[in-house]
Amino acid sequence: MTVTLLNPTGLPKVGAYHQVSIATGSKLIFLAGQVSWDANGSTIGKDDLATQVEHCYLNIATALEEVGATFANVAKLTVYVVDWTPDKMPLFMEGVTRAATKLGITPVAPGTLIGVAALDIPDHLVEVEATAILD
Repeated sequence: MTVTLLNPTGLPKVGAYHQVSIATGSKLIFLAGQVSWDANGSTIGKDDLATQVEHCYLNIATALEEVGATFANVAKLTVYVVDWTPDKMPLFMEGVTRAATKLGITPVAPGTLIGVAALDIPDHLVEVEATAILD
């Protein structure tokens, strides 16, 4: 496997992600930030954070599949959420869980969640980018 995930002793174990990924391989994959667009560029889940998170993860899976990768190859996720507050975490995790169920995965690569004032268009509440590695 190209990515090994771990939680070092002395750091908290967080169920939603691991603290460290060790990536080995020769082909780095950088995915552009994925928003909740369908193939035609229409926003899915206007005003619905959970639905938008779910669709972002599904779009990441689609992009990874195109290059022969899966979420198992993801070394790092970066998530941008408009007007983030901690009380939005249950909706965020609901979206991740729904996508994980549809994809049959557990997306627990290290991640960073960043609150932002706005994204590319007002309808987008979240954007997720990924870095993956292949042999």
